[in-house]
Amino acid sequence: MSSETPEKKRIAIVTGGAKGIGAAITRRLVADGCRVAIVGRDEAALTAMCDQINSEGGEAIGVTADLADPDVAETICSTVEDGWGPAEILVNNAGAARDNLLIRMKTEDFSDILNVNLTSAFTLAKRCTRPMMKARWGRIINISSIVAVMGNAGQANYIASKAGLIGLTRALATELASRNITVNAIAPGFIETEMTASLPEDVQAKYKDRIPLGRFGTSEDVADLVAFLASDRAGYITGQTLRIDGGMVMA
Repeated sequence: MSSETPEKKRIAIVTGGAKGIGAAITRRLVADGCRVAIVGRDEAALTAMCDQINSEGGEAIGVTADLADPDVAETICSTVEDGWGPAEILVNNAGAARDNLLIRMKTEDFSDILNVNLTSAFTLAKRCTRPMMKARWGRIINISSIVAVMGNAGQANYIASKAGLIGLTRALATELASRNITVNAIAPGFIETEMTASLPEDVQAKYKDRIPLGRFGTSEDVADLVAFLASDRAGYITGQTLRIDGGMVMA
C-alpha cells in the first residue's frame, strides 16, 4: 500500500474548458480528483461535457458566460461558491482570435480580443485571489502562446493579449507568493487541433520541420503540465512561463 497521502479534492475553474485544449485540461483535473467548473459561451457544449463527466463519476458544472464582459467574474465565482465553495485553482484558458494585418485591423478587433484573452484573466484572478489568500493556498495558471514569444504576422491583437498574460503572471506571482499562491503561464506551440488538422499536408510538414521533436503536441500534453502546476508537487514553481512546443523556441 502506498504511503503517500492523497491530495485534497480541489475546486477548479477552467475557462474555455469544454472544447479543444480546455476540454483536455478539464478531463485531466477531474481525473486527478478535482471538482471543475467549466466556463464558456456554448451552452450545449458545456452541458454535454458536464453530463459526460458526471456520468463517469466525476464532478463538473457548467457556467455560461461571455468573458468579454468585465463584470462576469463575480457571476462565475459566486456560482462556484454557492455550489462547492471558493475556487482554489484557476485556469485562464479561454482565447479568441480575430486575425488581420495591422493596417486592416479595426480598433474594436484589438480591444475585443484583449478583453476576452487578457482582461478576463485579470478580473477572474482578482475575484479568486481573496479566498485563496485566506486559505493560504492557490494556483493560477494562464494559458499564453508560443507566438507571444516569437511573434507572427497578422496577429497583433492576439499576440499582445498572450504576451500580456505573461506579464500579468509575473506581477501576480510576485504579489501573491507570500500567501502560498503560485502563478504560472504555459505557452503552447503547435498543438493538434481541428485547425492544424485542416492544414494541407505540405504546410503541416513545413511547420514540423521547425520543431526538433518532429511532431505537433497534443492537448493532453498541455493538460498534463496544467495538472502538475495545479498540484502540491509544483509548490516551489511560480512566475514562470513554461513552453510546451517540442523545442521550437529555445532562446
